[in-house]
Amino acid sequence: MLLGALVACQGTTDPVAPTPPPTPPTTPTATTFTNPLLASAPDPWVYQKDGFYYFLSTSGGDVRIRKTAKMAELATGAIKIVWTPASATAANSHDVWAPELHFLDGKWYIYFTAGPGSCCGGQRLWVLENANPDPMQGTWTEKGRIFNPTEDEWAIDGTVLEQGSKRYLVWSGHRTGAEETQRLYISEMSNPWTLTGPRVELSSPQYDWEKYGPVPVNEGPEIIQHGSSTFLIYSASHCNTDNYALGQLRMPSTADPLVAANWRKSATPVLVTNAAGGAYGPGHNGFFKSKDGTEDWIVYHANSGANQGCGDARNPRMQKFTWNADDSPNFGTPVAIGTAVPRPAGE
Repeated sequence: MLLGALVACQGTTDPVAPTPPPTPPTTPTATTFTNPLLASAPDPWVYQKDGFYYFLSTSGGDVRIRKTAKMAELATGAIKIVWTPASATAANSHDVWAPELHFLDGKWYIYFTAGPGSCCGGQRLWVLENANPDPMQGTWTEKGRIFNPTEDEWAIDGTVLEQGSKRYLVWSGHRTGAEETQRLYISEMSNPWTLTGPRVELSSPQYDWEKYGPVPVNEGPEIIQHGSSTFLIYSASHCNTDNYALGQLRMPSTADPLVAANWRKSATPVLVTNAAGGAYGPGHNGFFKSKDGTEDWIVYHANSGANQGCGDARNPRMQKFTWNADDSPNFGTPVAIGTAVPRPAGE
């Protein structure tokens, strides 16, 4: 989110000016890169297909895709704006947040958050479709909102889970219009732009580390599957605090995702602030494989300084991660900005 799901609701309208990253202590070579990858790009998302990486992030007023063959060279990737609001008064004309690109049933789909300008009650999830093999080409068609007609509440940060023979949408939302606590929900999809069946609540803020800020928050759900488990990595606490962090839900890969009891929440966060490394409030992540397919990488945003909140100062970083003996992901500590890091294998 450009200004944060609830900070914007409380009257914050001016994005925080990006803080220039410090001069790297070492000069990157052809085999290394340094974080941050860009000066500004909140809510980063990466989708890879046919040898290319497609990067999306919150812009606030449109949906754009950045394409690159090498994630370490993201800054030089081609950029294309693929959607803008039809008008300044459209129901999705303001607060365009957290777009995600997915290739489903032979077509491209983008899920994004937007509203009419009253983010406390107006934010909803929208879907775009493109049949061209290259998402940078062809025509993007607005399919409309994706929502549960019996529980049509405030909703942001949609992502897709495929398990067994079914497909699901997972998102962050409010239980009712009068409540501001953000919870994680799931519904089955009958096609890439339609939900079917009930809205099931998977997670609500229960630990102290999920409750920092003006309201408790679970948002930015992302899926990664490994071994016999499916993991849902989410962002916890409000983005206007440096305590914004990543949490984890886990379930067996053969279990029913619509049964909330099948998901087990970790009692501690899995990625937290590294103040000494200039990584404050790491969160809203995505995942991708290295160019040669041998490594797992996480991409996330963080602020380079303290108390920079939910604005454009948030910049994208990436780092390789490993797997624990119990098959759970081990993200380690956010890599310090300006540190020369080996590029993803194959680059």
